[in-house]
Amino acid sequence: MPTPQRIAVVGLGYVGLPLAVVLAHHFAVVGYDRDAGRVAELRDGGDRTGEVDSATLRATTMEITADAKAMAGADVFIVTVPTPVDANNEPDLTAVRGASRTIGGFIAKGAVVVFESTVYPGVTEDICGPEIAAASGLRCGEDFFLGYSPERINPGDREHTVDRITKVIAGQTPVVTEMLKELYGAVTSGGVFVARDIKTAEAAKVIENAQRDINIAFINEVTCIFHKIGISAHDVLDASMTKWNFLNFRPGLVGGHCIGVDPFYLAHRAKELGHEPEIILAGRRINDAMGGFVADEIARRLPSGRVLVLGITLRRTCPTCATPR
Repeated sequence: MPTPQRIAVVGLGYVGLPLAVVLAHHFAVVGYDRDAGRVAELRDGGDRTGEVDSATLRATTMEITADAKAMAGADVFIVTVPTPVDANNEPDLTAVRGASRTIGGFIAKGAVVVFESTVYPGVTEDICGPEIAAASGLRCGEDFFLGYSPERINPGDREHTVDRITKVIAGQTPVVTEMLKELYGAVTSGGVFVARDIKTAEAAKVIENAQRDINIAFINEVTCIFHKIGISAHDVLDASMTKWNFLNFRPGLVGGHCIGVDPFYLAHRAKELGHEPEIILAGRRINDAMGGFVADEIARRLPSGRVLVLGITLRRTCPTCATPR
């Protein structure tokens, strides 16, 4: 498979935009977002997510567009659309399905579609591939091919940027995998890790955030226990941290785009397979309950007072995390 000549990035949010910008240093790139307002903002040099500064945006060679037709002729499509959960905490695949159908309207034979959106194992091949095939009339695995390279950046994190992190990749065929290794290797100094297959890469991503959620949940639960005992969880943790292999997690509220969402994707797939994901869902219940725990304690200690909350984002450099889930 030859080196990509034209890459289309689908979705220009806090994940897709930085990726498209660094890809444009090495390849011809078209960045597509269906939100015309977002496109106008980016063309004017503004990024409400704060991930890319104005000077960089104005200097990029990337074509920024809300016209899906501009993606025609791309030999690689990279999908970076949101994968939230619905009101029942079930995976909402509306955006990835929609992106797949949009790509299907413009994909040509030989093209590769890479998904970066966080999903449970099987979505890329069992859901997205058939959507593209139905929209295009092409055969998945013969006329076009799939890949997966999970997004890993944290909104507002200025250290672990897309051009510095290790990228996990997997292709539908060995040839596709080699092409993705070359593509992502060109844009990051963190190196590329080749996963065994697409489902493995999907699983690796979804457990990264689930693991953090469970670790935080344990600390939150023991914090509630220590509170009833009448001792400080912080004092306990300071003592425990003197052991060399104790993990440094602290109590608090779990927010942001990923940690409070991704575990539900894995739990959903587990239930489909007849396995009850007890630890995963217990961690979610504990962390979701911490807001009530904190509020109750404030109300108990200040029954008639007013409370000013300073700082409601995941981190101070993260405007996209300003709305709590």
